[in-house]
Amino acid sequence: MRLVKQYSAKRAALKAKVKNPDSSSEERQQAVRLLQALPRNSSHTRLRNRCRITGRSRGYYRKFGLARNKLREAALRGDVPGLVKASW
Repeated sequence: MRLVKQYSAKRAALKAKVKNPDSSSEERQQAVRLLQALPRNSSHTRLRNRCRITGRSRGYYRKFGLARNKLREAALRGDVPGLVKASW
């Protein structure tokens, strides 16, 4: 998240230069090279929600900030108020 905020203005300016039809091909190539030189994790699309305990990215419940398996364990221990395991 920190890298995304740090490089967002620079990344937007370079992308605008690449998309601008009035810029020359050399300027576009230079902008593309500078974009590629930025850290990979500074791109917004690489952000993923992750479990607070395990760091797992799949099976993530945004409301609780946990992955499904850790959420189940926390619910069974009674750590999540209002959440109980279903039984019928």
